[in-house]
Amino acid sequence: MTVTAVVRSARDLLAEAGLQGSFLVRDLDSGAEIGFDADLEYPVASLVKVPLAVAVLERVVRGELDAAMQVDVAPGRISTPGPAGLSRFRHPARVAVEDLLYLSTSISDNVAADALFDLTPPAAVATELRRLGVSGIAVRHRMRELTETPAERLGPGDGHLAHSLAIGAATPGQGHAVAQLDVTRANTGSAGAFVDLLHALWRPSGIHPDTAARVRALMGDNLLRHRLAPDFTSDASRWSSKTGTLLHLRHEVGVVDHADGQSYAVAALTASRVPAVAQPASEATMAQVARMLHDHLRTGHLPW
Repeated sequence: MTVTAVVRSARDLLAEAGLQGSFLVRDLDSGAEIGFDADLEYPVASLVKVPLAVAVLERVVRGELDAAMQVDVAPGRISTPGPAGLSRFRHPARVAVEDLLYLSTSISDNVAADALFDLTPPAAVATELRRLGVSGIAVRHRMRELTETPAERLGPGDGHLAHSLAIGAATPGQGHAVAQLDVTRANTGSAGAFVDLLHALWRPSGIHPDTAARVRALMGDNLLRHRLAPDFTSDASRWSSKTGTLLHLRHEVGVVDHADGQSYAVAALTASRVPAVAQPASEATMAQVARMLHDHLRTGHLPW
């Protein structure tokens, strides 16, 4: 099957699942890649926690922050389904910077991420990315803004209404009535930009080796494994990743390290046209498409 045919098949699968998406898979040694719409910008939701971790750890390496420093964190007191960690705490906690990195990156705790943003604000993270030569990722706001969407203002049984607004209120230029979904106001990135960041973390680059190793370990410990992980995890491979979810957006970026030494960066950024909160079939289709692209790049064949 030709690359064109593989991409056409991938697009058809997404369309059947009510998804549109931006996908890219890259061989981290040869640089060969396959994907589509890889330069299209999306609001990235929790994917921003990867560049946040990079920026914080670079400051630790330079001696500007102490990884063991204790930080007083107010409880999130969130009771709605979804958030984890300090976001659900009922009482104040004192947590070391290094442990906040684990909570933020590996279990996607928004309160932990905002405690790190208190130490390294969004503008400072953006500056750090520029210093490292990482382009295409815009960091503009903290995580708290992601809990101030129409979904939080509506009742627990009205999630479909928030998703309908998210789907229907976009402009042709990717503006949006919901600020967190407007690419001129949100934290944004593309599949290509995140694959570039993963490449810099998995292979020698301007990122300090200690920073890169720690971020790889944090992504390897990711506890959210319902999206792409089922198609990339095996006894002969290790899947390290970060997910991002906001209303109708479902993303995941990661690296699969195979036992034979080959490594592939994978980025899947999607938006659903289906106004439903739970969409397990969409998650499965994302994984199927990502695996299809990966297998064609790795072997020239598809897994069926």
